[in-house]
Amino acid sequence: MSSSPSSAHWLSLVGSIWLQTINGPNADFPVYSSQLKDLKHISQVQLNFLAFASDAGKLFGWFSGVAALYLPLWLVAFVGAAFGLVGYGVQYLFLDSAGLRYWHLFLLTSLAGNGICWINTVCYLLCIRNFGSSSRVAVSLATSYLGLSAKVYTSLADSIPGLANSKAKAYLLLNAVVPMLVTVVVAPSLRVVDLTSAASTDAAFLVMFAITLATGACAVVGSIGSTSNGLSSREHMVSLSVLLATPILIPLALRIRESLNKIRETKRENRIHDLGADDDADAIERVVAIDIADAGSKEGDSAAEKPREEIGGLGLLRKLDFWLYFFSYMFSGTLGLVFLNNLGQIAESRRLAQTSTLVSLSSSFGFFGRLLPSFLDYYSAKSGYSISRTGSMASLMAPMAGAFFLLLYPSDLFLYLSTAVIGTCTGAITSVAVSATGELFGTKNFGVNHNVVVTNIPVGSLCFGYFAAYLYQRGARGSHRCIGAGCYQETFVVWGATCAVGTLLCAVLYARSRSFAGRLPAAAAGGAVRTSCLARLANLVS
Repeated sequence: MSSSPSSAHWLSLVGSIWLQTINGPNADFPVYSSQLKDLKHISQVQLNFLAFASDAGKLFGWFSGVAALYLPLWLVAFVGAAFGLVGYGVQYLFLDSAGLRYWHLFLLTSLAGNGICWINTVCYLLCIRNFGSSSRVAVSLATSYLGLSAKVYTSLADSIPGLANSKAKAYLLLNAVVPMLVTVVVAPSLRVVDLTSAASTDAAFLVMFAITLATGACAVVGSIGSTSNGLSSREHMVSLSVLLATPILIPLALRIRESLNKIRETKRENRIHDLGADDDADAIERVVAIDIADAGSKEGDSAAEKPREEIGGLGLLRKLDFWLYFFSYMFSGTLGLVFLNNLGQIAESRRLAQTSTLVSLSSSFGFFGRLLPSFLDYYSAKSGYSISRTGSMASLMAPMAGAFFLLLYPSDLFLYLSTAVIGTCTGAITSVAVSATGELFGTKNFGVNHNVVVTNIPVGSLCFGYFAAYLYQRGARGSHRCIGAGCYQETFVVWGATCAVGTLLCAVLYARSRSFAGRLPAAAAGGAVRTSCLARLANLVS
């Protein structure tokens, strides 16, 4: 029987979308980092170590993958939200106290960063397990909303009265409370449901795409509006909230359709029973037997083409493909995240007053970057082919490298343009990487494997962040701040060259792994045959 996502599956996707929307509290760090630097009297190098601390929590992110094997997913999500509540909440309560030392800040930020991994693991596993052959599209849709996190937090901070007095405390409070509140709301939807529905949900995906595009457009308009002061922060937050709530209409509509289908099915069964259609039943039985046999044959042929090896544990570290993937990700997606973490200091060095505007811009374009893979997956799947994830990643790294070199020009226009390009490419790479892990190493051990892969983020954050901070501190010549385009000149050259190397590594990985692209999984191919079977079956019954 052909299986499509039901209302319960779509409800889990909506829950994942809402979790992803608020699961980037570390993305707003550039907005309040300068104030935190003054408040705690720390150097630029120490500030970059705090940015690294959030990523350092990912070193132990694989614990969430192991926990997801034994615990219900809603409980895994609560653990992640609790880590964030403690990590950011303690900082909020004692930020003005001299007793809150630098090493306290580091450990608390690391704890909160680890909590992000727990929530991400829940969202990824729900999309993969609940959407079958459409899992790539579902994963890309859900992860695209992670790109809106910084925008949502900055909009909340600007629109809620009383939070504007202290940026640092306002964002720490939001980072602590918002994820826990959202987790409480969505917890009942965070469960794996067997695929049993035969009804197509293509229309639901199209509606979801339309809602997502409208949400992204609203975020971009809000970012531009905040620059020109032509849009109220509160009005923008209300419109963004309405659009973020709109996806719940999809599972509601599907639930109504399922109820109506049950009523029709009951009437049809009664009619067949009354007619006593023995001959029709025999004909149906023969058709089902033939079509299911054909489907099984095609599935077998597809599986025989190129069986994908399931890799996990230490076997992952012995694969050359893993290290090519690890370093190409680190030299592109992670490098982009380090750039975004340093946006506050980059804007300050160029005397740009509205740091939150730049952060909102990067967040909005990062959202569209994360959304792009879902469009490509949806339409390529309709044609019977899939797009190589490693090939997609390589094609996204090239413009990103060019954007770093474009930052060498001191104009604010190039700063905004490069930020948009890097935000888009970083978002797309991090979204594509989720599916790339399954494409390269299988989905059986995905929860652990992907958390091992993302350990490149803290490693890259430490190396690239420290390098940038060292050059910044050297340019400050003993002062607390460095002002001028030259503060990050050498940094951008090295980052651009590093990203170019990452592009070459990913191109090599694509050449080695392209046999996994260009065809749908066996389950999807078999599903198309079984859909034809169901259509013929329905015609006979009616």
